[in-house]
Amino acid sequence: MRRFIRRAVGGSTLALIVAVPLCLATPVAAQDPIFFDNQRGVFSFATGLEQSLPAVVQVTTLAQSRGPSSGDNEPRPISSGSGVIIDATQGIIITNNHVVEGGGKYTVDLLDGRLFDATLVGTDKATDLAVLKIDASGLAQVEVTDSETLRTGDLAFAVGYPLGLDQTLTMGVISGLGRSGMGDRIEDYIQTDAAVNSGNSGGPLLDSRGRLIGINTSILSGGGGGNDGIAFAVPTRIMMYVANQLRETGEVKRGRTGAILGSLNAARARSFDLRIVRGAVVEDVAPGSSSESAGLKRGDIIIRIDDRAVSNAGTVNATVGIAQAGTQLAVVYLRDGREARTTLTVEASTPRDVVVGTDVLIGRGASFRLAPEGLLAFAVEGGSSSANADLRAGDIVQSVNGRRVSALSSLGQALTGEGSRRLTVQRDGETVTITLN
Repeated sequence: MRRFIRRAVGGSTLALIVAVPLCLATPVAAQDPIFFDNQRGVFSFATGLEQSLPAVVQVTTLAQSRGPSSGDNEPRPISSGSGVIIDATQGIIITNNHVVEGGGKYTVDLLDGRLFDATLVGTDKATDLAVLKIDASGLAQVEVTDSETLRTGDLAFAVGYPLGLDQTLTMGVISGLGRSGMGDRIEDYIQTDAAVNSGNSGGPLLDSRGRLIGINTSILSGGGGGNDGIAFAVPTRIMMYVANQLRETGEVKRGRTGAILGSLNAARARSFDLRIVRGAVVEDVAPGSSSESAGLKRGDIIIRIDDRAVSNAGTVNATVGIAQAGTQLAVVYLRDGREARTTLTVEASTPRDVVVGTDVLIGRGASFRLAPEGLLAFAVEGGSSSANADLRAGDIVQSVNGRRVSALSSLGQALTGEGSRRLTVQRDGETVTITLN
């Protein structure tokens, strides 16, 4: 970076060009890293990043072994990705659920060349996170920082093992925050243009000081599955909540409020006569829920929750989903175009499978409403039995266990109780059978 200084000299103006290191353009604390290497005369982030690179590992997932494992019966690799050590003492590694999904054995390669078998501690499909454990000494761990402090424009570094290469570092910026709407998951992604490709999944997204800010999980690609400069990472705010629960209990328990939400878009904004296209639409409220107690009604548009701007339903689901039972969340919403405020109390998830509202039914992690074409599944909660069975938003339910259903009440009765259910649905003109466990 160059600073231009003009000085008056004998009635004329002299332009002086003074070279100033980027990091010195503004005052910095003495303990902060200086990104200009005076000895080599280059700008570099190596000092901060080199401390974290040994904590980035390659994760290989092998298929379930059938019979004695010898010769041709040895488990074969079915997927490969990256991971990062967050607790060196306990050998705890964070990666993506889709990296380890379907595996029976897992191996971890360290930067120093050592190879270890890993134990799967737990997984969470709703956030696409998984926790592995290895027994090893001399491990490095990454420093975790609060993703809530991130700003669009911050530098970001993705580290992993892409496309069969050894450990690879790429640089970009934080392109956006609070991204959601990419699927039926708990989403509140960091978006970056740092190059992320196949094999980077589960690897860390680091800040310029080498601190962990997120776990790389997905990309948007215009074709071919390659890097187009749009990648998403699960922020540490969500990652640590999920990891701690998996380490403590092996599963993740989420909060709930009883509000059934959809996302505001341009078409729906016109129907509400609104001039905004970001927000979460309250489709219905479960009877007796905290949302009902808070006064929320169908048609309300949530625009802020817990002092966070709401992009769509994913923002609300992410905030509620990682809140402990009893947490109170301040909510700002629109009703008939007027702004109002209330407080939602997060409830503990209950084993109650089915709740029938006035116009909407919640059953086994899916939300249904009666549409002209039939009983429409319009939302599916990530990680639920419905999501695991591949029920999708847009499916039209025709029958349950061979019995036709045409009303919310009959669907509610059919889904209530223990045991699996066989659903016949219409999807894009085809008949599909789904089994809910």
